[in-house]
Amino acid sequence: MSNLKNKKAIITGGGRGLGKATAIAFAKEGIDIAITGRNETVLKETITELESLGVKAIYAVFDVGNYSAVKKGINDIITRLGGVDILVNNAGIAAIGSFLEMPVEQWEQTIQTNVMGMYYVTKEVLPHLIDKNEGDIFNVASTAGLNGNPNISAYSASKFAVIGMSESLMKEVRKNNIRVITLTPSTIESDMTVGLGMLEKGSENVLQPEDFAQLIVSGLKLPRRAMLKTAALWTTNP
Repeated sequence: MSNLKNKKAIITGGGRGLGKATAIAFAKEGIDIAITGRNETVLKETITELESLGVKAIYAVFDVGNYSAVKKGINDIITRLGGVDILVNNAGIAAIGSFLEMPVEQWEQTIQTNVMGMYYVTKEVLPHLIDKNEGDIFNVASTAGLNGNPNISAYSASKFAVIGMSESLMKEVRKNNIRVITLTPSTIESDMTVGLGMLEKGSENVLQPEDFAQLIVSGLKLPRRAMLKTAALWTTNP
């Protein structure tokens, strides 16, 4: 079981929900953390919690869908954090609406954030992992990327793309001792799912962000010779 203390991680969308739960789980393992997001107030609040766990914690405010902002933000993070070992591509958005009724701009924004955003961030982090000849990248997809359903065509299309991109990258960088892990959780209670009306807050028998975070930590603790290629997290008794 690998010791994670003093590793350095970047988590996009790390201020709340799945990203925040993952950041807290990492901090409990002694991992120094950088979180990104668009809401500085939320990021600062999460940083305070992380610092109370005794790790170095920093944040950067940028939109993952803006490449120039990503380049600047990631470069600043890696300089301030002192390197990077782990990337969790968690930032994403979702919208519900029929294929014809959803505005074109909303469709485009979903693809820009969920697909291009993940590409931009990974493109800026990956050279640092290749230089070290070691690293871990977790790409958060969804069961919506495995099967399409009505009224989530944009989100589903984006997550299908994430799965394909992740698998391709995984096969490219295995030779560099870099593990690329694709996660396809079913519905988790988060600000996003509650806000979209998919779940009620405090729902029973529903996956929680902490369950998701535990899966990521478990994947990190595998011996370097072993890689969790994909993982689909489901609730036991819906």
